Amino acid sequence: MAIGERIHFFRTKRGMTQKYVGNQIGFDEKSADVRMAQYESETRVPKDNLVESLASIFEVAPEALRVPDIDSYIGIMHTLFTLEDRYGLKIEKAEDGQPRLYLDIRHFPQSNQIYDMMMDWMDKACDLEAGTITQDEYDNWRYNYPIPEQTTHTHFAKVIPQGLSDMLLDIEKQMDKSKKKKSKK
Repeated sequence: MAIGERIHFFRTKRGMTQKYVGNQIGFDEKSADVRMAQYESETRVPKDNLVESLASIFEVAPEALRVPDIDSYIGIMHTLFTLEDRYGLKIEKAEDGQPRLYLDIRHFPQSNQIYDMMMDWMDKACDLEAGTITQDEYDNWRYNYPIPEQTTHTHFAKVIPQGLSDMLLDIEKQMDKSKKKKSKK
């Protein structure tokens, strides 16, 4: 999730408007909402001091807003937290006391495709563990994923961008409202 999406996520999670957040940061009253819209749409990229201010307003760590650096432990943790928010990745304690990650597709049915991909991964990892494939074969599979003829669970589909999906849902809602108004007359 890019920084604009994270700003939007936390702003809406906190029930704040773009104008309110922009005013809190100190933007001019007339352009506060426009400036925030630019950051959310990523036509502008916030500098570090603005990220710090936004984090303070949202009451989150600045790392929760930034695109995570997966070469750091904190970056990895914030990546996992984003996966929890977006796809329903959950953590639980296994019987041996170790942490275990899983996808909660019961509450996040939109995560079926990532679930299928993880099942493909699990199958290959089990093949490696059982010795039916070599480490080189496993690495080749991972580094060339997806290999359609080597997947059993995944059904590849083109996915439209989230912004377009949101826009289409808004249009559909407006059409539903319009139909309801007409049926009341």
